[in-house]
Amino acid sequence: MHLLPAPFRALAPAAPRRAAAGESQSQALLRGRRVTLYGALLFLGIGAVGASVACRTGCAFSHRRSPFFGVRGLSSARMESASTTVPSIVVYVTVPNREAGRKLSQSIISEKLAACVNIVPGIESVYWWEGKVQSDAEELLIIKTRESLLDALTEHVRANHEYDVPEVIALPITGGNTKYLEWIKNNTKEK
Repeated sequence: MHLLPAPFRALAPAAPRRAAAGESQSQALLRGRRVTLYGALLFLGIGAVGASVACRTGCAFSHRRSPFFGVRGLSSARMESASTTVPSIVVYVTVPNREAGRKLSQSIISEKLAACVNIVPGIESVYWWEGKVQSDAEELLIIKTRESLLDALTEHVRANHEYDVPEVIALPITGGNTKYLEWIKNNTKEK
């Protein structure tokens, strides 16, 4: 007899499993727990995690109400149907320290290549460079701008960055707060 509704059964502790041929009891128990973990992750992947992440991070897409967690839908504007906005992007650029981040951010804003740059301190990057794994403390710039300014922004970063190969990665903004998207349009230069 099941005491939990079907979606929550995956979250229940694993029952002891019988060992298969050639498998120890501890391996069988681990296999059972792994299945439980997979079930929990599958359940959470249905949308509950996405909705909570969107609420915390301000992601620019809407979510429908989740029947399990009561997450309210977010008001959003679709980029393709909003005539008062322009196609916009978020660009990630890493910098070695706060001073370099501030200097680059201020030059980007002064040139009206972006409406806003967030400086996120305390990230660690692990990457391949010159044939070996490297690890460095860095800061992340999160840049909000028009899609049409990506090439100019990339050239500006390359010309003003101290790295040989600076990271410039663009992600599309598919919707969000219409007033904010209008603000991006009104505070960046036209190409």
